[in-house]
Formats: sequence, structure tokens, C-alpha cells
Amino acid sequence: MNTITGSSGMFVLMLVVFFLWSAVKILNEYERGVVFRLGRVIPVKGPGLVIILPVIDRLVKISLRTITMDVPSQDVITRDNVSVKVNAVVYFKVMDPIKAVTEIEDYYFATSQIAQTTLRSVLGQGHLDDLLSKRDEINVDLQRIIDSQTEPWGIKVTAVETKNVDLPVEMQRAIAKQAEAERERRAKVIHAEGELQASEKLTEAAKTLSAVPSALQLRYLQTLAEISTEKNSTIIFPLPIELIRPFLSKMSDK
Repeated sequence: MNTITGSSGMFVLMLVVFFLWSAVKILNEYERGVVFRLGRVIPVKGPGLVIILPVIDRLVKISLRTITMDVPSQDVITRDNVSVKVNAVVYFKVMDPIKAVTEIEDYYFATSQIAQTTLRSVLGQGHLDDLLSKRDEINVDLQRIIDSQTEPWGIKVTAVETKNVDLPVEMQRAIAKQAEAERERRAKVIHAEGELQASEKLTEAAKTLSAVPSALQLRYLQTLAEISTEKNSTIIFPLPIELIRPFLSKMSDK
């Protein structure tokens, strides 16, 4: 009799322990619990201590933190028939836990598939130059399109960033040649602008010297002083006629 009583007490104790183990759940601050009671959804639980009914209730934990998802490299043919491989990263979070569970079977997998197909579709509508130079605009379009498709699932896509753009070797060479030609063009333009500015300054100097003859004579004398410091055996320097005109006039008077 005592044995039976002891066994029943042990069984009751095990039932109590099982009930507490199954009924008491602890959800972190960033978690919410979607509870199905006999197959029907009841209000979301959490965070903190949550008590559910074993067997009757089923709890599904959902994280509300931002999820970082890598989008694998996608083969994209641009509008100008250039084949490239592009990968990206998507940032999204669950805004409505109930929709994330009831509206889609696996919201992470579904978001990944939507991101891949949208990446190929959007990049295939533009040219290669747009892909390389207008990434910010492309990222905004990707975020808007993906977010509009995941919104019914309670998913908010906060940002999409394209990462690497792998070009064929031939295209890399062509772009390198184009960049080199562009650098040469800029160098020539800068050199031409420098020549133009120098010629303008020389023209101004010539006008100033021609307006003041004494300034021209002083310039000649300064040039003679500069040449005299060099180790030259013979110096041929043209003299302006204005310097020797007074001596010629005196000689003619005699």
C-alpha cells in the first residue's frame, strides 16, 4: 500500500515538473512568442516570463532584431549585353510576428529568394556604366521593390547594398584602356590650359614693357646680370637701338 502511494506521489511530482517545464517560457527582450492555442493564434506573448498550456498551446519564437543576409552572386546580363556577377547584402527585420509565421512558411528563405530575383531583374534593366557609377540609386530601387514584396509577410527591408561586381577579363581591359585614355585627355587639357595662361601673362608683360621703354631697358640689363654669373666664354646679347641712339646722335653731330 505504501509502495503504491509512493509511486503515485512520484508520478504526480513528475507531472508537476513536466507541466512547469512545458508551461514556463522565458523570452528575451528582442523576442516575441506567437502562440497557437488549439490551432488558433492568440495575442503575442513576451518579452519576459510567459506561461502557456502544455499540449494545448504551441509557442513559436520570433526575433525582432535586424537580420543581415548575404545574397549570393547572381549572373546578370546588363542592357548593353555585358555579363557580370553581382552579390549584395540585405538588412531586414520582423515587424509583425504573427504575419511572419502565418503568412509565409519560412520568411528568411522567402526573403532570400525575392532578393535574388529582384537583383537580377533590376540590374538587367540598366547599362554597365549605371551599375558602376549609380550604385546608390540602384540600392534604393532594390530596397523599395523588395520591401514592397515582403510587407504582406510583416517583414521590413531597411537597406540593400550591392557589394562586388565581377567583370569579364576583356571588359576589365577595355575599362582600363578607357580610363587611361581619359587620364591622357585630362593631362592634355591641363597642359593646354597652362600654355594658354602662360601666353596671356606673356602678352600682358609685353604690353607693359612696350608701354614703358625704360622698363624694357631695365629688363635687358637684368638679363645681362643673370647671364654674367654663368661660366660662359662668349655671350652674344642683342642691344636695343634705344640704348645706343644717344651716342649715335652725338657722333653724327660731330
